[in-house]
Amino acid sequence: MINIVKGDRAITYTEERNFTPQQVAELFLSVRWVVGKYPDRLHKALMNSSRVISAWDGNRLVGLIRVMDDSELVCFINYVLVHPDYQGQGIAGHLLEMVKDAYKSYLYINVMIGDSKNATFYEKHGFKVKENSLPMQYRNVPKYTEK
Repeated sequence: MINIVKGDRAITYTEERNFTPQQVAELFLSVRWVVGKYPDRLHKALMNSSRVISAWDGNRLVGLIRVMDDSELVCFINYVLVHPDYQGQGIAGHLLEMVKDAYKSYLYINVMIGDSKNATFYEKHGFKVKENSLPMQYRNVPKYTEK
């Protein structure tokens, strides 16, 4: 567990998975991610992930990063999200740096960026766009639209 104080807020970072389905759903829905509509499935997925690091302001879940790995060579960052009330405070960057440190012996740390406008954030942390690559996805969920 790591505590970082910025201004009047102390953010705690932990790999303990003591969040509830409701807490993760609230965080994911705050950034309009459809998986927040499935709190029990989302919670189960996080509990079965290779690594999850969460950021807390007291008892409030304010950020999270999820990683899947093969235990030796490659890991994939699947989620990086921070509640809108806490964005711009370095939380996502700190979560990302914690993952980079935890996986420093791996050959590759991959990330699937959900929105190309976020590429600059990852580039600031040393990630590069892989030449001649194109991410692909098959969806089993109804299209999520803003309404």
